Amino acid sequence: MEESLFDDVGDILIGVAPAALGAYRYRAHRYGIKVWFGPEKPSREHYEAQVIGAQAVRDATVLALEVGFHCEHRQEAENEAVIAHLLAHERRWRRTLGKEAEVGAFLGRDTWRRVSETWPDPDLAAPDLGLEIALRLFDYVSAIEPVRRTMPR
Repeated sequence: MEESLFDDVGDILIGVAPAALGAYRYRAHRYGIKVWFGPEKPSREHYEAQVIGAQAVRDATVLALEVGFHCEHRQEAENEAVIAHLLAHERRWRRTLGKEAEVGAFLGRDTWRRVSETWPDPDLAAPDLGLEIALRLFDYVSAIEPVRRTMPR
């Protein structure tokens, strides 16, 4: 089976994932990657890079990439609580992620939440795109994960 762009992203992240965060896990498919730490089963709070439709992103004409953190609990209130905690500590992660990181409803499902950015019309065949995505996902992991883990559960 041919490796995809997102398999490459997962392989790159293996080399840079902070050991202090625990077992690094990912699932890659043709149009995205989900990254989390800990148990084998993906957490409802995780990091993703995925191809999305142009209709979800201003300035995109064909497609877009979304890169960032997702909170996909069944109950909207749980998602809101996680985002409220992240926003209460925004200064800690905003320095790393910059203005590009948007906080809001998940693109395509308004009960889920995200801290992510979109890249309109990327060249999915660009030779360095996998590295670029992996490094940006690493930024999200290293900035958000330590804050997320301080949330009382």
